[in-house]
Amino acid sequence: MKDPFGRTVEYLRISVTDRCNLRCVYCMPRKGLPWLPREGLLTYEEIREIVGVMAGLGLKRIRLTGGEPLVRKDLPHLVELLSTVSGMDDVGLSTNGVLLGEMAAPLREAGLDRVNVSLDSLRRERVEELTRRPGTLERIMEGLEAAEDSGLRPIKVNVVLIRGTNDDEIEDFARLTLRRPWHVRFIELMPTASNLKLSAGSFFSCQETLERLRALGALESVPGPRGNGPARYFRFPEARGTVGVISPMSHAFCRECNRMRLTADGQLRPCLFGSLQTNLRDALRKGEDLVPLVRETLRNKPESHELVRGSCRGSGGLIALSQTGG
Repeated sequence: MKDPFGRTVEYLRISVTDRCNLRCVYCMPRKGLPWLPREGLLTYEEIREIVGVMAGLGLKRIRLTGGEPLVRKDLPHLVELLSTVSGMDDVGLSTNGVLLGEMAAPLREAGLDRVNVSLDSLRRERVEELTRRPGTLERIMEGLEAAEDSGLRPIKVNVVLIRGTNDDEIEDFARLTLRRPWHVRFIELMPTASNLKLSAGSFFSCQETLERLRALGALESVPGPRGNGPARYFRFPEARGTVGVISPMSHAFCRECNRMRLTADGQLRPCLFGSLQTNLRDALRKGEDLVPLVRETLRNKPESHELVRGSCRGSGGLIALSQTGG
């Protein structure tokens, strides 16, 4: 699958639900959102059918997202369905980790390859402030341990940096990679309608992050772990893991974009942001051929996002990242 700018698209992020058990300050309003009706969500079998069609066009890798994907019932069944699609060589999961402790082993047994876990602080009270939920840190750490014990590889820890809130923990997160085979990625804050004040006034760039990391010791640029994302990776001498930076705002990476997104209600989106999307759900339920719709979406893939700090102009009306899978 080639887009108009010559980029090969072989990766699909699939949101299985817009619901979440946390209310992270940069991702979702405290009161949540109007949830999608259950009858509007793609069934697991419908997701499997869409992935099968796209695999025939060149899709090779998928990642399950949300909301929080682990709040959807019987997710290992979906993993099992997807891992058997011909040509599929990688099935990943992005999660907040709260339910991962009990789910890591069954997901691995079903065919899950790897996991990304969101963790924005290593301090109990701060995690609770950021997620607006009590008792969160302990459960996330249990989930990371369970993922490692279950053989999920690689394990990536995603840290959204917020100036004045958690940027004083950059070094603490980096030190995790010295003793654990984890890959810590620092991510710049992206604007949506629900976090404009935060994203404008508390932005912390990846360039600043790298300066802080280099003050800890020598950093070697490395290819990084297996994956599909735009992170740049580095390693400290003798470290078991890596540190990485993802810079959607200060160092646009769209020229290397290899992905599309499928929302929980079956909209195929060529970009996380913007308003372009194609309704695959209704076409599928009518028995229509999905191939022309997939190709049409690919032709509409923009060259770059149009995000601007402090503005929701380029977000396509998104209130929260959870609406399209983040």
